[in-house]
Amino acid sequence: MTGDYPGPGTRNWDTLPVHRSAVTASPSASLALWRGTGSVLPEVVEMNEDDSTSAPELHAAWPIRRRTFVGASVAVGGAVAAMGLLDGCATEPDEDTSTSSTVRVTLNGDKRELTVDNRTSLLDMLREHTELTGTKKGCDQGACGACTVLLDGERVVSCLTLAVQADGTEVTTIEGLEEDGRLHPLQQAFIDDDGFQCGYCTAGQILSGIGCIREGRAGSPEEIRESMSGNICRCGAYTNIVAAISRVAAQGGA
Repeated sequence: MTGDYPGPGTRNWDTLPVHRSAVTASPSASLALWRGTGSVLPEVVEMNEDDSTSAPELHAAWPIRRRTFVGASVAVGGAVAAMGLLDGCATEPDEDTSTSSTVRVTLNGDKRELTVDNRTSLLDMLREHTELTGTKKGCDQGACGACTVLLDGERVVSCLTLAVQADGTEVTTIEGLEEDGRLHPLQQAFIDDDGFQCGYCTAGQILSGIGCIREGRAGSPEEIRESMSGNICRCGAYTNIVAAISRVAAQGGA
């Protein structure tokens, strides 16, 4: 077989005494071992003024293959490109104001002004920029309702609402429902009717329930179930949730 890599057996040092003796005799020659070919670059690697070896003789002693040349070129080119990228990482870039915005919002009755990345969701702004963690992150895809809040009195899933969309609005979270130390009627009804178990979805259930009542969609258990279908309770407390909303709706307290 010619024109290809030698078989594994020819790379055994025990079967290549020429290699071993050449390396012992001349450390510089060891750098010129042609991998697996059984040939050693002659002592022309130690070139000096008195060396009269011609270029053709050098080429015959150490032929440069196209594959070797291309591989080396790619490696060197990649290293240079990587150095250019690393140079740009040496210092932190200046803040790009084009990617952030100031959001002015009335949050649970308080005026707030927050600077957030334009990609920040309302949910993340509430949890990470205001420390109001009562609003929970469930699916982060708008499919479970755990992150429901009221935006100008209307229920929205905050994970799919950009924070910048709340600019100039009034946002109500579970923390803003109590008044003068008293729970909101629907909060109290959830306690009285056992409308929760683990409680993870409860904030979203209550805010959505308030929206349901205010929208006039709590006239019957069937209507409540339809209106609340976007809020998932994995504990299965649906019956008691409907009962709590029905009672508050009947009392006109939302």
